[in-house]
Amino acid sequence: MNPKVDFYFNKAGKWREELEQLRTIILDCGLAEELKWGCPCYTFQQSNIVLIHVFKEYCALLFFKGALLNDAHGMLIQQTENVQAARQIRFTNVREIVEMKPILKAYIFEAIEVEKAGLKVILKKTAEFAVSEEFQNKLDKIPALKTAFEALTPGRQRAYMLHFSSPKQSKTREARVEKYIPQILSGKGLDDQ
Repeated sequence: MNPKVDFYFNKAGKWREELEQLRTIILDCGLAEELKWGCPCYTFQQSNIVLIHVFKEYCALLFFKGALLNDAHGMLIQQTENVQAARQIRFTNVREIVEMKPILKAYIFEAIEVEKAGLKVILKKTAEFAVSEEFQNKLDKIPALKTAFEALTPGRQRAYMLHFSSPKQSKTREARVEKYIPQILSGKGLDDQ
């Protein structure tokens, strides 16, 4: 146990018992405990394997390379269609965690083996993501915007493309593009300050 991570478990309200069970199970698998993104993260030789996190309706284990796991019990959940590598196992009570302990350990050990083998999730290239017509029009009309957008990291580009293409109505897509043009021109990502 890493004392720097204790605060996460101490502050847990609704999911405290569940989180403590998950922590014990993961540490029994020999992983190092760290604090990343404000959550307990478990690593093997400095590589992220699994993370514990909470939501309003559930707590979960998030396997960083979950897409590569066998999922023999059909428990892994892809959070959204745009999540490429990570997969969750969700819990709503401590009893189910205790009952699934051997299965959870099997998933964790498989995730460690995936990391040992050096396997990588093949991610979609940025060019494979849809560019909304409204954003493409602005890129075509404003050369500086195109240059600034292409200078962004692939992850920032994908975030913008997903954000701009998700609304159903054209006027909403157009408004989003307009709102973020200054941010793109200043070299910032969607969530950068």
